[in-house]
Amino acid sequence: MHEKSGPNPPAPNDVRLRKLLDDTLTAPHWPEGFVMRLFEHRDAQALHALLDEAFDDGAEGPFDEWWERISGDAEFDPELCFLVIDGKGLLAGAALCWTSGFVKDLAVHPDSRRRGIGEALMRHVFLAFQDRGATHVDLKTNTVNNTAAFRLYERLGMVPVAWEG
Repeated sequence: MHEKSGPNPPAPNDVRLRKLLDDTLTAPHWPEGFVMRLFEHRDAQALHALLDEAFDDGAEGPFDEWWERISGDAEFDPELCFLVIDGKGLLAGAALCWTSGFVKDLAVHPDSRRRGIGEALMRHVFLAFQDRGATHVDLKTNTVNNTAAFRLYERLGMVPVAWEG
């Protein structure tokens, strides 16, 4: 998942998914040895590096440009950026969300995948937005280029909706 669903038309196989926030939400289960905490300014470079590594598409660009774009966005709130730290203190995963209830980026470091970190992050995101009074959470993914993420989102009960939201 990567970037806002703004005026640009979707790429082939892109889909906007939505999770309705109802009373069926379940708490995240963090894998042993991993802890979740909120983003702090000092985490910006590690977050940029994780997104670069996880997406491997160069879309983030140089750190300074990326950070200006993220931190300067009206929808950026550090309290909606959730980090997962491994036992060595390294960034293993992150969910960067916009205040509108949109998951801009969900990333898990390749060395930490297949342990349930992405699922735990998404469950945490759902509960965080529910606590803020949101009725749903949306994100954009690609059903072909990002099949593992798409399957995760389906398992979590996310369903396709119109691009306009």
